[in-house]
Amino acid sequence: MTDEVLAEQVGYYRSRAAEYDATAYGDLGPARERIARIVGELAPRGRVLELACGTGLWTEPIARVADSVLAVDAAPEAIAIARERLTGGDVTFEVADIFAFTTGERFDVVFFSAWLSHVPAERFAGFWQRLRGLLADGGRVLFIDEPVDNSAKEAFVGDAIVERTLNDGRTFRIVKWFIDPAALSERLRALGWQCSVERDGTDWVVGTARPA
Repeated sequence: MTDEVLAEQVGYYRSRAAEYDATAYGDLGPARERIARIVGELAPRGRVLELACGTGLWTEPIARVADSVLAVDAAPEAIAIARERLTGGDVTFEVADIFAFTTGERFDVVFFSAWLSHVPAERFAGFWQRLRGLLADGGRVLFIDEPVDNSAKEAFVGDAIVERTLNDGRTFRIVKWFIDPAALSERLRALGWQCSVERDGTDWVVGTARPA
């Protein structure tokens, strides 16, 4: 079932690409200002790998401070939008399944926004093991996601599986769980990571993790 839902999840984000910015962020002006502020605070410098880059709203400010960015997403439709959005910086885009993506490169920062909550429980430990292998010495993982008190907005149809509806009425199942900062930090400590997760407003959490 998980593999079926993950395939459906990719189809959902491919189909949602054209409407993603408006439905995820609403007014893009304030959203971009907020994103730029957070990126400035996190300072993702050096070689950056961005997983699940989507339409590039985070890639854009990251590219301004990073030496280079490799931005990966499973949806070519989203990558196409991101390519048009990016006008500067050393950015390479790659279409790939995040769970199957491999590279011989090592990065100072691995970044992802609104991705961790789509990783199934049974793949969580393996995902973080892969992240460890992607980091250069002294590297760190940075992530943005949604806090647990936002879960009421979703239509759950199973354990960490929700149903989402696009503007055209099509429905998709995707993996979705919400972040409890203390619980996530403890879970990552058990896997050998030092992690801090802070709230940013009522709707986002911002996390930083390093191998212990």
